[in-house]
Amino acid sequence: MGAMPFRHLYLLCLFTCKLSPEVAAEVQESSDGPSAREPVWLTDVQAAMEFVAAAEVTVIGFFQDLEVPAVSLFHSVVKNFQDVSFGISTASEVLAHYSVTGNTISLFRLVDNKQLDLKSEDIESMDATKLSHFIQRNNLHLVTEYNPMTVIGLFNSMTSIHLLLMMNKASPEHEESLHRYREAAKLFQGKILFILVDSGVKKNGKVISFFKLKKPQLPALAIYQTLDDVWDTLPVTEVSVEHVQNFCDGFLKGKRLVSVRLQVKQVEACFPSWSL
Repeated sequence: MGAMPFRHLYLLCLFTCKLSPEVAAEVQESSDGPSAREPVWLTDVQAAMEFVAAAEVTVIGFFQDLEVPAVSLFHSVVKNFQDVSFGISTASEVLAHYSVTGNTISLFRLVDNKQLDLKSEDIESMDATKLSHFIQRNNLHLVTEYNPMTVIGLFNSMTSIHLLLMMNKASPEHEESLHRYREAAKLFQGKILFILVDSGVKKNGKVISFFKLKKPQLPALAIYQTLDDVWDTLPVTEVSVEHVQNFCDGFLKGKRLVSVRLQVKQVEACFPSWSL
């Protein structure tokens, strides 16, 4: 196993990039959930811009020809994602506005102002399960829950600072804490990715221990800079907008940074079965 930058180890050392059969099954099974929705027709640029701006995550099918198989593929996954807005457009001016030159499925997310495109050649090799995987792993919100799917999208985001709130979702304080955490996330949109780690999930114990925390110290915040390999933690008795804001501001100003340089042998000892 050769040496690699520490930032590669932050999330991917805890989950492999290859999705487990269980995760793939969960995405497939979601099609048996709520009834199917229809994508919104976007007839002009203004409508498309307003549509994208109105949701944290939007998926739009840009099609020059509604008879292509990609259209049916697009419709087949809409019902799988209740927290994603779906639109469709055949208007040439709309395609031009988003720099689309052929049949394309694009995912837009406000958290880092990202547009991810699946072009014709990509779509041709896809089925509903693969398209669902693409949407699921790139479905990043103001607050994104950490799981084997979203870890890939988090890792690939251009936003290099990640803030993790580690707390048990079953706790009585969870709902109000998450609301405050989400409000704080709005203050750092485009600067910091806000992540929720459910400490009640057994596998997430690796994340907690990775940041040298123990369950009695939770809830806690952990902030990480992927480019400089530095991080910091803060156990909190109460999750408040002020606590989160002060912690993030301090980190951005270079205060209380813990430098971490893991040797390859240390990583192999901790995660002997890890591979990309």
